[in-house]
Amino acid sequence: GCIRSWDFGKWNFPVILDNMMDLDLLFYVNHLTNDPKYKEVALKHAETTMKNHFRNDHSSYHVVSYNSDGSVEMKCTHQGKNDDSSWARGQAWGVYGYTMCYRFTKQQNYLDAAHKIARFIIDHRPAENDYIPYWDYDAPKIPNEPRDASAAAITASALLELSGYGDKKQGEEYFRYAEHILKQLSSDDYLAKEGENHGFILLHSVGSFPHDSEIDTPLNYADYYYLEALKRYKELKEKSENQSY
Repeated sequence: GCIRSWDFGKWNFPVILDNMMDLDLLFYVNHLTNDPKYKEVALKHAETTMKNHFRNDHSSYHVVSYNSDGSVEMKCTHQGKNDDSSWARGQAWGVYGYTMCYRFTKQQNYLDAAHKIARFIIDHRPAENDYIPYWDYDAPKIPNEPRDASAAAITASALLELSGYGDKKQGEEYFRYAEHILKQLSSDDYLAKEGENHGFILLHSVGSFPHDSEIDTPLNYADYYYLEALKRYKELKEKSENQSY
C-alpha cells in the first residue's frame, strides 16, 4: 500500500515520510494522461501513511517498514533524535504533503491531517518570536542544537497554500506564521551574503544529525522551498491588495 523508499538498511520494506512529496508527480501524471492508476497509487500511499506514520498528537515517525503481508514491521525515526522523537523536517514533509493532496483531491481527510500537523508545528515553535525549528523538536541540548532552515522553508511554503483552505481566522494565522518564518530566514542570521555560502541562499540546515551528515550546512531543497514560499507569499499579497481596491 506504499511506495518503497530505500534499498538499504535493516528494514524489509521501508517507507519514509518524505515520500509524500512524490505524490505531486503521480497526481500530475494522472492529470496529463487521465490514467486513473497514477492517482490510485498516490491515494493509497497517502492513506497508508496517514494511518501508520502519525502519533495521536500528529507528530510523526520518519520511517515505517512493512512486512510482506502489509502489516507494520517497525516504526522508527532514522534521521531524528530517536524513534519516539519529532524530526523537524518530517513534520514539514507531512504538512506540505497533505496540503498538496487536498489541492488535487479536495478530500476532507487530507485537509484535516494538514491542519493537525500544522497545529503541532505552531504549538512547538522554539520560542516566542522564533520560528526556525531545531533539527528535532526533542533534541536533547536545546537551545544549543543546530537549526534546520530547510524544515522552516518547507513549512512556510505549505502554510501559505494551506492558508487558502481553512476558515478566514485560521488562514490568517497560517499566513502570519509563514510570514514570520520568511522574515527570519531573510535576516542576516540565515540569509547568505552574495558570493558566499558556495552559491546557496540559506545558511543553517541539517541533513541527518545522527549520521553526522550535512550538519549546519546549506541544502538545495532548503533554497528551493524558500524560493517557492517567497513566490507564493508575493502572489498572495498581490491578490489581497487587488481585492482591497
